[in-house]
Amino acid sequence: MSLFRLDASIMPTTSASAELANVVEAEWSAARPGEPVLRRHLGTDPLPADAWTLATTAGFVPEDQRSPAQRDALALAAALKAELTDADAVLLAVPLYNYGVSQHFKAWVDLVIAAAGPADQGVLKDKPTVLVTVRGGGYGPGTPREGWDHSTPYLRRILADMWQADLTVVERELTLVGVNPVLDHLKDLAAQRHAEARDTAHHTGRALAAK
Repeated sequence: MSLFRLDASIMPTTSASAELANVVEAEWSAARPGEPVLRRHLGTDPLPADAWTLATTAGFVPEDQRSPAQRDALALAAALKAELTDADAVLLAVPLYNYGVSQHFKAWVDLVIAAAGPADQGVLKDKPTVLVTVRGGGYGPGTPREGWDHSTPYLRRILADMWQADLTVVERELTLVGVNPVLDHLKDLAAQRHAEARDTAHHTGRALAAK
């Protein structure tokens, strides 16, 4: 059983999403020693910014008239889709940036869709998939930023609704407590949220390996 892991943090050495994904992966690997883990890191190895445009426009050009750049973009899109379809389980670590998903993660989604086609609704059909997502502040009911998280609903829509993954979400908020002084008064709550997220990650990793 193979695991595909994708990370999207632009700060990998201090990444809160990677920390939780490491917990999930460690539990999965402990239960399945020696099983392969394929990795892609969009934060440290971003996809070409023009690849989606090239892959999409290539669909409107006869195959023998496509440019080398269009062919390369189509090949990249197909490879990205294959990483998902070939894996037995999927782990995605995607932080919230500027109230949404980052452009390099969106480029990845768009390229997978370009390879699958908009009518293909089963890229991850019934596949065990874990989404780890983190947010620097608080976005829950009653907070000043309630409703400002435009990333998590989008991720659920793509992964669960469009790609039909068997999706589990591990979430953590207030990751910027201790970094942004404005949030210092939330230190105790942040520590509680951190501990809860790690507990959820341990449980989720064990459950992922059992599927």
